[in-house]
Amino acid sequence: MNETLKLGLVLLIVTAVSATILGISNFVTADKIAEADKLANDSARKEALSVAEDFELLIEETEKIKKINPEVLEIYEGLDGSGETIGYVIKTEVLGFGGDIEVMTGISLEGKITGMKVLDHAETPGLGARATEPEFQEKFNDKSVDESIVVVNSEPVGGNEVLAITSATITTDAVAQGVNIAREIFVDNFAK
Repeated sequence: MNETLKLGLVLLIVTAVSATILGISNFVTADKIAEADKLANDSARKEALSVAEDFELLIEETEKIKKINPEVLEIYEGLDGSGETIGYVIKTEVLGFGGDIEVMTGISLEGKITGMKVLDHAETPGLGARATEPEFQEKFNDKSVDESIVVVNSEPVGGNEVLAITSATITTDAVAQGVNIAREIFVDNFAK
């Protein structure tokens, strides 16, 4: 009994010290992690709508749309150098094969997808993770928002078809879903 008590006390001390160290590490690195996420998001917005000089978060519109469509995370208005709106960047989160996938989609006022960037994901390395490669992401460029993006398993023949990543159709479908959600949000709320 005495030996069991000693082992329990040692285990309690080890777990308390470990929890304290983890808590301190989290406290120390939280701001740096948040700053790194902000920089990654800023860069992704610029890639998705490269002609924009600045971006303005549309807080009210985002909150209103999130109530209807919880996959929408953020909506930004892309502005040119004179402050005129030239497009929108919409960040969505959809379920992929390995977990949630964050997709940033840029759309011009002319109704064209200007870029797409996969941000955060937990897809299989070498398969679904290929959705982060520029060759795949560029397949969405210049697609019209008038039609849904469709994933195909053979060479695309239609204007809004995208070739699936080999052995990663679930991931490709999820990314296309993220882009389609952004496309629908643009058409329903911002298209002129």
